[in-house]
Amino acid sequence: MSFYPSRIQEYFDRPRNAGDVEGTNALGEAGSLRCGAVLRLTLKVDPARQTITDARFKALGCGFLIACASALTETIKELPVSKAAVLTEQAITDWFGGLPIERTHCAALCREALHLALADYHSARQEEWTGDEALICTCFGVSEKSIERVIRMGSLRTIKQVTVACNAGGGCGSCHLLIEDILSDYWRTRDALI
Repeated sequence: MSFYPSRIQEYFDRPRNAGDVEGTNALGEAGSLRCGAVLRLTLKVDPARQTITDARFKALGCGFLIACASALTETIKELPVSKAAVLTEQAITDWFGGLPIERTHCAALCREALHLALADYHSARQEEWTGDEALICTCFGVSEKSIERVIRMGSLRTIKQVTVACNAGGGCGSCHLLIEDILSDYWRTRDALI
């Protein structure tokens, strides 16, 4: 008789994507004070396509954590960074048809490690930026001048419109305040000239 529900047991017995990604360019590590679990998530992101091409994990924790990390790595492979950034804990638990309430923190730990890995990737992209312009959206490598250009050309007024026009703001969302400032500056300056 199994200690875990059958699907959890399956992923615990045969975890998918255990280990480290060779040539990783994103790393996220998270831990839980609640249960003492630790999760290390490594990703390989294709910068040209802004897509996660490989994902692996190492975990010290229960079968629920290992199953959740397995499901997470299966889910995010070949997923654009922008879609991975908005992945919810519920999406991870849904993979198993739900988790017992006392084990939902395992999905939360996976989501935290994913966000830390994506933040690590974005930080590295910012450091690599060699353009003469300010890099606003590191997820998609969009500069301030590019955003200003699409605002001017399309008379854009919202972050959503900017995202549709040039992808800026379509990833982790950390650049939304900067895009909002660019929009405000553009329209304030334009209205002052009229």
